[in-house]
Amino acid sequence: MSNVRIYRGLARREHAGWIMGLTPSQALACIVLAVPVLWSISAGHLTHALLTATVCGLAGVLVVVPVRGRPAFRWLGHLLLYQLGAVLGWSRWQSHAASGTAVDPDEPDLPGVLQRVRFPDGPVFRDRGRVCLIHDTRDGRWGATARLTHTGVGMLSSEQCERLASRLGNLLLSIGHRDVVDRMSLLVRTVPDDGTEYEVWRTHHEIPDAPPLSRQAANELDRTIGSVSVRHEVFVSVSGTEDALRKPALAAGGGADGRARVLYRVLDGLEDPLKALGADSVEWLCGSGLAEAIRTGFNPASSGVLRAGRLAGDGREGLPKAAAGPTEAPTPGWRRYDHDAYSTVSYSVLMPEAGTVFGSLSPLLAVQTAGERRCLAIHYEVMGARRAARAVQHYRFRAGVLRDYKRTKGFSASAADEREASGAQAQERAVAAGHSLVRYAVASAVTVPAHWNAEDHAARLENDAAGRFRLLRLDLAQDSTFVAACLPLGIGLPRVRGGLQ
Repeated sequence: MSNVRIYRGLARREHAGWIMGLTPSQALACIVLAVPVLWSISAGHLTHALLTATVCGLAGVLVVVPVRGRPAFRWLGHLLLYQLGAVLGWSRWQSHAASGTAVDPDEPDLPGVLQRVRFPDGPVFRDRGRVCLIHDTRDGRWGATARLTHTGVGMLSSEQCERLASRLGNLLLSIGHRDVVDRMSLLVRTVPDDGTEYEVWRTHHEIPDAPPLSRQAANELDRTIGSVSVRHEVFVSVSGTEDALRKPALAAGGGADGRARVLYRVLDGLEDPLKALGADSVEWLCGSGLAEAIRTGFNPASSGVLRAGRLAGDGREGLPKAAAGPTEAPTPGWRRYDHDAYSTVSYSVLMPEAGTVFGSLSPLLAVQTAGERRCLAIHYEVMGARRAARAVQHYRFRAGVLRDYKRTKGFSASAADEREASGAQAQERAVAAGHSLVRYAVASAVTVPAHWNAEDHAARLENDAAGRFRLLRLDLAQDSTFVAACLPLGIGLPRVRGGLQ
């Protein structure tokens, strides 16, 4: 393992606190809470000052003390909103088709945060048909999703992994040099293989007069091996902001078609870099293909029926967009998300301070029990050259100021301070040499049938991450984290430091 490259500096926070680890807003809140106490002391009202200090101290604890990645005050706000949504029924959802309401086949019917997403069809992309666009109306982003055929990296040598890591870096660098897109998301789902493709193949190739012993042996292998087989689904999503697309889209005709034509130019140039990463094929999804990817994300059991119809060539046009979502999604629990007959527990994956190696996330995809599904999503955002230069200058300035301040007060620099200062200088040199700065977020999830004990499978996922990464279970936000970890829509990277960073 001495020749394996270790990637460090991945766990740095975007908005680290300057004043004793506090952000400027937290420091200002503490100063405001201290003013009544100091006013009472200056007036000589010691009893009143003591009572005020108790109340303001408790408020200061809510503002300052972090609880599992979020300040206690934010936890309290999220809890109140959760209870309000549960009481008023805002968080309960049922599809229009299940309730007997008439639906438009081309209008998606999705729960939660997905209601802000629109899926217009673009014009014909070369000779491959129409590509479905992903329009996030809240963040103002346009994107598209492709399904990849990839053999994985589990059997590759360290040299081959290094080449793939270098090619991934080159792909992100090329995205940073484009003016249209700035985000890319990779999603891998390890799902149970129900044997649909094998059954279709066997139906077309079975020999009627085969020996009975051969049939018996084949059936026995199907029962023993097929029940524990898994397959991998790999998706990649790219997106750009409305501001970046507006002017070139107007030149291309305007509207959704104009934005699609601008995105098509980028999609055409991404296929070769994706194949250089080991992808055998790249298929940009149409409306029915994206609806199927979303539907199987909510209901893994539906993939067998959809694949059987597609492989059999029954002439169906594909899954309509109105059927992409689940049938029913009750009020999300604190620590899990229930959808149809399944339950999902989602996590944010925090990178270790000591660094990691290429392919180290693969244990999070190792299914431990037949019938469960695991998902892993990595969201990248490549900063522009100007924004990256400002970020690394700010980072270096902050690290230098803190180190010099400790030195003037007689404190020796700790190992963490030296590592942060050297990392800031290395990042600044890299950006000055033409490299890009990348924001990222990693989310992981495990999905099991609703009648199983989801906590047992969540504990197994945590055991697989132990010693490698730290999993942060995003309580009170399991429905949003499910979208980031299990659905190939490119949603999951916050604009600022948040739960998924």
